[in-house]
Amino acid sequence: MESFSLILAIVVVTALAFDFTNGFHDTANAMATTISTGALKPKVAVAMSAVLNLVGAFLSVEVANTISKGLVDEAGIRPEVIFAALVGAILWNLLTWLVGLPSSSSHALMGGLIGATVASAGFGAVHGDVLVTKVLIPAIAAPLVAGVAAMFATRLTYRLGRDADGKASAKGYRAGQIASAGLVSLAHGTNDAQKTMGIITLALVAGGTLAPDSDPPMWVILSAGIAIALGTYLGGWRIIRTMGKGLTDLRPQQGFAAQTSAATVILASSHLGFSLSTTHSVSGAVMGAGLGRKGGVVRWSTATRMFVAWGLTLPAAALVAAVAEWVCGFGDWGTALVAVFLVASSAAIWKISRREVVDHTNVNDHDVSGEEPSGVVTQAIAAVTPPPAGTVGEEATAGTAGEELAAAIPAPAPTDPASPPARTTV
Repeated sequence: MESFSLILAIVVVTALAFDFTNGFHDTANAMATTISTGALKPKVAVAMSAVLNLVGAFLSVEVANTISKGLVDEAGIRPEVIFAALVGAILWNLLTWLVGLPSSSSHALMGGLIGATVASAGFGAVHGDVLVTKVLIPAIAAPLVAGVAAMFATRLTYRLGRDADGKASAKGYRAGQIASAGLVSLAHGTNDAQKTMGIITLALVAGGTLAPDSDPPMWVILSAGIAIALGTYLGGWRIIRTMGKGLTDLRPQQGFAAQTSAATVILASSHLGFSLSTTHSVSGAVMGAGLGRKGGVVRWSTATRMFVAWGLTLPAAALVAAVAEWVCGFGDWGTALVAVFLVASSAAIWKISRREVVDHTNVNDHDVSGEEPSGVVTQAIAAVTPPPAGTVGEEATAGTAGEELAAAIPAPAPTDPASPPARTTV
């Protein structure tokens, strides 16, 4: 086996940097609903999520093997190719974090890997059957399955608890929401931390440090788990705001249903080796839970922007990675130029983010409902499903549903005082 070269060390460090961005980018998946409903304080929530992400990293290596052994041909991959893939994934993560959109870190990584591989070895080096069956199909199915499950779970939850004591029920649902948020964090570590493990393992195989078809070494598992946990603790507050307040207004019952549904989908996919996007699963579950409560609405303008970001993730990361691989092909100076570009771009994005700071102190202060006009779907749902009176656990917010309904349905246009009154037809 060859020694651990400089380029290989750069790839490993860059992969852990991506894992760090994955952590703060995807914190919202586990904790946005818990924070938005007040079940946990923001800093406590992200600390809990960080610990469980670390634990989850040790539970399985099936997804890591999908990345390192299944998606691309190991024989045609050089460490520079993986470096270029990581550049595309990191920049996409940072850009979507800047604008507060919960896009998929997983798809950014796979898009980067595909783009760099095609630029280096051609389309034949990408295993199309694995891409379709274990990446693209789950990307479409996951939010649909999680959304439908969360919608029915929310309706069932309200039905079963309609005769229960309000305060006791609300307290119980908050406890359940904390437990389900922990389950999502554990599932996130099990699924997403493995993607970095797979990338590092692929780099080690490409660099001759590991034999082909090897499982991730223990130091890779540990370092990936620590990196994603540190990123999670940092907290991606911009995306937490969008996921918790921007898509819909959740109550403890809905948060519990959404997180439980998403965690079930993520854990099942990890067991099967599907490189699933936890962002897609949780976002679908949040929207399903929003539609599952009578009077609940989904802000489809925010959801539409999110869907567009999902569709752009794979091709955008692939394009950046392909260009980066082309530059790296000029030799050591090309690789150094790409590294400088990555650092400079990351610093610029961070500086721009300082113009409007979002952190644990103000993540729930911003009311996005007044910034976006309600769409046709939202108005129709609000019109035909009036909010229930006296629903369990909602005594403290008795007027909230009515206010949502009034905000969702546009007021009639004012009449001209000089004009004659309209004639009523019977």
